[in-house]
Amino acid sequence: MTHTIISLVSILLGIIGANATPYFVKDITLGIEAKSILGVFGSVFLIKSLGRLGLNPQAIMASGVADMPSLFLNLAVSFLGGSLLVYIVNKLGFKR
Repeated sequence: MTHTIISLVSILLGIIGANATPYFVKDITLGIEAKSILGVFGSVFLIKSLGRLGLNPQAIMASGVADMPSLFLNLAVSFLGGSLLVYIVNKLGFKR
């Protein structure tokens, strides 16, 4: 996998996490467009914030092959970032 593919899959999982949040938290009233945009930003923000810990695509592919535990952690953090930002924005009162 290249750095670009890892980044794109990460962003996609952020979008999936953001749109899956209403299944876990019932009072989310944001639309699908808002959740998708928040999923992108939440995913990117959390991965960039934790990039120094080896969660960025460059660190995952540093040896030439994918470091699978770091890759799975990257994907999980991306999912969580999208979901968490949707939850925070909804709790702040930005509703549809």
